[in-house]
Amino acid sequence: MAHLPSQSALVYADTSFLCSLYLRDENTAAATAYVTKHRPALAFTLWQRCELRNAIRLAVARGNTTAAASQQALMDVDHDAAAGDLLESPLVWPDVFLTAEALSSTHTTNLAVRTLDLLHVAAALTLGAKAFLTFDGRQLTLAGAAGIRASKI
Repeated sequence: MAHLPSQSALVYADTSFLCSLYLRDENTAAATAYVTKHRPALAFTLWQRCELRNAIRLAVARGNTTAAASQQALMDVDHDAAAGDLLESPLVWPDVFLTAEALSSTHTTNLAVRTLDLLHVAAALTLGAKAFLTFDGRQLTLAGAAGIRASKI
């Protein structure tokens, strides 16, 4: 990623956004441009780490990237986490699940929200994130409805 996060408010990026930063896809240019321009302080939870690393490996299985590109992406994630470009952000899972249930109760019947979408937005809320970055339309809509400044880049 090769940027230094600003000291501004914490920003939550879902896996679609993070994956576009580390693997080349149709959203890479937009994700890179956003990070370069805004230098966000990106939250990075253990859950995001697990989901991102799995998505990078899954891209190989689906034929969307090479094994070599996947290995490089995994090393880049580890490097950026160690360098502080991705900010270790511990989650309190009972709070995340309670928040996800409240979001579900309020929004799922109208927005057709999936559980993982609920969990990403709930994680952002419990971390106090000021913005939510995604390439996923459902998460974008839910985050906005939950009061987080949401950006589909």
